[in-house]
Amino acid sequence: MLALLLAPVLLQMVAMAIDEGLYHRRRGLPRWERLGHPVDTASVLLCYGWLIATRPDQPNALAVYVAMAALSCLLVTKDEAVHAHRCQPGEHWLHALLFVLHPVVLGTVGLLWWWQRDLWLLPALLALTGGLLVYQIVYWSLLWRGPEPR
Repeated sequence: MLALLLAPVLLQMVAMAIDEGLYHRRRGLPRWERLGHPVDTASVLLCYGWLIATRPDQPNALAVYVAMAALSCLLVTKDEAVHAHRCQPGEHWLHALLFVLHPVVLGTVGLLWWWQRDLWLLPALLALTGGLLVYQIVYWSLLWRGPEPR
């Protein structure tokens, strides 16, 4: 059962790696995306951190998580106006997949938190997401030296 629930999480990781490793590096990211993508990642990091810091039986713990997850789901769509003009069809499709997976993953992780508090998955996801955030900040703000995309 756990393997089935983890499938969307793994699919999201693969899709993110393709988006970042292929599409973003190929076209470069304008300043708006270089700043916005770490904000998206931080919103997910906060969701995972909340689950680690709280127990499902605490008052309002679930309601706060649902609100945080909903905000994260809305936040990740903010770049679509930029994407509409800059992305190739394959990247658009991948973004659509990521938009579908985002609430599924947050819902799945929340469900697992509800069922089993000390699940190894939560610290692992927090660490992986934190690593992605560090990469996004360091690579796109400090290391990347490509031209500003038009």
